[in-house]
Amino acid sequence: MPLPALIAALLSATAYPHPAADVRLIETHISWVLLAGDHAYKIKKPLNLGFLDFSSLAKRRLYCEDEVRLNRRLAPDIYLGVVAITGSEDVPKIAGDGPALEWAVHMRAFPADSTLDRAAEITPEQVDAIADRIARFHTAIDATPAASRYGSPEAVMHPVRENFRQLRELLQGQDDALGKIEPLSRWSEAEGGRLEDYFRQRKADGFVRECHGDLHLGNIAWVDGAPLIFDCIEFNPALRHIDIANETAFLFMDLCARGQAGLAWRFINRWLEQTGDYHGLAGFRFYQVYRALVRAKVAAFRYSQSEPTQIAEVTRYLALADNFSQPQSTQLTLMHGYSGSGKTWVAQRLLEATNAIRLRSDVERKRLFGLDSLADSKSIPGGIYGPEAGRRTLERLLALSEDLLRVGYSVIVDATFLSHSWRGPFFQLAHRHGWPIRIVSLSVEVDLMRQRIVARAQRANDASEAGLEVLESQLDHAEPLDAAESQCVYRLDPDLPVAWKQLLDWYAKPV
Repeated sequence: MPLPALIAALLSATAYPHPAADVRLIETHISWVLLAGDHAYKIKKPLNLGFLDFSSLAKRRLYCEDEVRLNRRLAPDIYLGVVAITGSEDVPKIAGDGPALEWAVHMRAFPADSTLDRAAEITPEQVDAIADRIARFHTAIDATPAASRYGSPEAVMHPVRENFRQLRELLQGQDDALGKIEPLSRWSEAEGGRLEDYFRQRKADGFVRECHGDLHLGNIAWVDGAPLIFDCIEFNPALRHIDIANETAFLFMDLCARGQAGLAWRFINRWLEQTGDYHGLAGFRFYQVYRALVRAKVAAFRYSQSEPTQIAEVTRYLALADNFSQPQSTQLTLMHGYSGSGKTWVAQRLLEATNAIRLRSDVERKRLFGLDSLADSKSIPGGIYGPEAGRRTLERLLALSEDLLRVGYSVIVDATFLSHSWRGPFFQLAHRHGWPIRIVSLSVEVDLMRQRIVARAQRANDASEAGLEVLESQLDHAEPLDAAESQCVYRLDPDLPVAWKQLLDWYAKPV
């Protein structure tokens, strides 16, 4: 479609009050973004799509102001303000004199190809940095007022139902796509009804907050070695006053859509370790399906705007939503080994390969005492490693494991599990509910474990505080696996080249 006269005229460098050679235009389904030298200007399209209304100049100005205010929470150096576009449609001026023809969000430009949806590769280190940034953001923002309508079952279901209504309208004549929508609609209604108490409890517990609202890879750039998260939802408060689990489900879904399921599980595990919000996972699959359908709807809008190739994207996201809606098998895995044997490293690889949630005893022990994972526990009077603290840590790991397994997630518990008093309760839990249980036992030379412990202490970048004296005590007091435990153990030497493949082959077999 041809550009409006004003947008076409803004491709000229003379429209800007600063050097602006080679002005570039990026167009989305709801905005135009003009890259002009070191600056960028985002103009909202005069649309009313139901879930957003930019139909008047006054509304576009208001939403420009909201966009700057909200995005400064995550990108304060990027969002510079709101400027008027003056002059005439044929000869416009950015921040000129006279009445406003249009309003624009003024931003500091960053490379357009730095967004992660354009990246040839996303690294584990990038995913960790993003998860940490989002966790800090979610922890810092205020909870939505309890008296508001946001977060209620009705508020949660409204955009879900709107997705299906709009998809049906946009995909008229596309019988194959329409046929995939109806089973997903029925599943979403049934699941939404089942989760009504969950939605109410999440709001009551303060997990509905004024979030970003549109957290996908296209809104995360990698700039100067750090994540830059921008372009939050300003046009509809109901779409940003949401459960933080809903927010993280979007990025999880987007990584899966990119074919990076391992990184998706890395992301959600890292975020969970930072926030401790494991109870949010009870509705996580519901939100994954919803977010996949959001992307299907965006592709459907583009299809309706004369982009016929977008129908393939619609179909792809519908298939992803269907996959998320399917029940998953669950199992419980206990990591077993001395400090420094590599349990956490192996568990990290394992959770990415097997779609599991990891619970780290070192992290959850500190959380019980109000400490973050890297805090020094010496600040706690009496310490956090006595018998009572150990009992509380075991109880927390058991309770979280049961909660997660009940809602359909496989769980990896990362602790030493060197005594029957720790292994036994997990076996009882698994047998009581009929959940498969496995033990991954690491075998590493003692001198290597000692070297790793010393190196870890020097780096000071891990939750574990076990020193050489702890290792020596473990070596003296470890209790061997009994006959029943030995029936479901895999003894792993992670330094053997074939060990990882053999471990995954073992995982593929029923216990």
